[in-house]
Amino acid sequence: MSDKTECGNLTDILADFPDGHQQICHGLRDMILDLAPDAQETVWVKQKIASYGVGPKKLTEHYVYIAPFKNHINFGFYRGALLDDSNGLLEGAGQKMRHMKIRHVDELANDAMVDLTKQAIAERKQALSLS
Repeated sequence: MSDKTECGNLTDILADFPDGHQQICHGLRDMILDLAPDAQETVWVKQKIASYGVGPKKLTEHYVYIAPFKNHINFGFYRGALLDDSNGLLEGAGQKMRHMKIRHVDELANDAMVDLTKQAIAERKQALSLS
């Protein structure tokens, strides 16, 4: 049985971070929910991760995550290796996952970031026969 007490909301994981980090994370969340108003948000307080998808299952139903760190925010894509990243924004060498590091609010919601997010949403919906 999973421990539901660990789940919270985005504000819970941002309490110890500076305002700039909070603005970035809320900006990312707003972008995700603008692109997918039906997205399921799951926040793991102990892991300091907010994850978004078509259902509650992190590794099969989620497409992106937000993870704050001391000097940046990781905006991650669970299947980033499958995305067309023609602008070279994504980092990582794993089989599937990729992320981008965001350090300033002015890096938010650029066209390439929005496109990658749209691709990630579409990939999950297609893979799960939801589109």
